[in-house]
Amino acid sequence: MKQQATPYLSFDGQATEALAYYSEVFEGEVVEKQTFGEADFPTPPEAENRILHSRFKKGELVFMVSDTFPGQPVTEGGHVALVLELASEVEIMTLYDRLKEKGTVLMELQDTFWDAKYAKIKDPFGVTWDLNFSKENR
Repeated sequence: MKQQATPYLSFDGQATEALAYYSEVFEGEVVEKQTFGEADFPTPPEAENRILHSRFKKGELVFMVSDTFPGQPVTEGGHVALVLELASEVEIMTLYDRLKEKGTVLMELQDTFWDAKYAKIKDPFGVTWDLNFSKENR
């Protein structure tokens, strides 16, 4: 693994407001941001301005923020996932296989439009793990 787990916060249409709030509170900045409308897949008009992915940074503090797709409500307390940035394809496949053995696959391991291999799995204790291997690390 390249680093520690990164928190990923999910919102139901409030990600933009949350990012503004966190920028003020922590005096940091949004270093990445993409809306559903900017992505290369079909998006209903009501989702175009929702945040698909963003990364907040202040020194060593890093977390990611996104909105859910319309119709996929967020359950308070279940809106945090841990992202693992992995160093190799072997590592992501190994962790994916281990986690899915007793967990629930929320998103199959796949190539993504952000040029990474990615999967999302909820472990048997209810913790959601986002596994990410950026192709730039190959």
